[in-house]
Amino acid sequence: MSDAIFLSASVPDPRRAPEYAESADTVAISAAITALVHVTLGRRLLVWGGHPAVTPMVWAVAEGLGVDYGGWVKLYQSEFFKDEFPEDNDRFNNVTYTERSGEDREQSLLLMRTRMFRETRFSAAVFIGGMGGIVDEFNLLREIQPKVAMLPVTSSGGAVVEVARQLENYPPELNSDLDYVSMFHRLLGVPVGERRYRNPADQPESPAERLWTPEDGPIGIR
Repeated sequence: MSDAIFLSASVPDPRRAPEYAESADTVAISAAITALVHVTLGRRLLVWGGHPAVTPMVWAVAEGLGVDYGGWVKLYQSEFFKDEFPEDNDRFNNVTYTERSGEDREQSLLLMRTRMFRETRFSAAVFIGGMGGIVDEFNLLREIQPKVAMLPVTSSGGAVVEVARQLENYPPELNSDLDYVSMFHRLLGVPVGERRYRNPADQPESPAERLWTPEDGPIGIR
């Protein structure tokens, strides 16, 4: 699926990364993640390295929309963190586990991220809040897929501000627009009237065939 969206996000921990937690707006981080999931689920494949603070937000929105969470969301997790895997991993069968590199945490993460960026072609990557890991993901993704549209939601604060500094230009509304749903519709090219589909296999190949028309009746889930 060539129009897949990559999400890099987390809520900065003031104990581990006080330099990022200081500028982070936890309400904005949560709102931006929820808005992104609302705009994309049932319309675009959403991929990320399953962060324990993000996964519950995504699942909650998916359950409310009535789409197949396991079909539209793809997580990657390193076996290095096996003892920390949430129980939801076994429920939805949508997690790709990558090998660990001994006791080397950073090398294990690099292996996971490299596989994640080589197995799916992305149309856009959205960065929200975060700590040093999202800077690492930004740099690696830009190296492997240089044509991906990079969208740092700087209004959320955190490490995403550092990501934005490395970009020559990006949409200015990412700095101040708090109407995240409307903003993501525009920046990701997802029409408001595009139908949602319960499973990716149900979605027409042609973008024009996905658009709702009055003759279709209630928009619902296809």
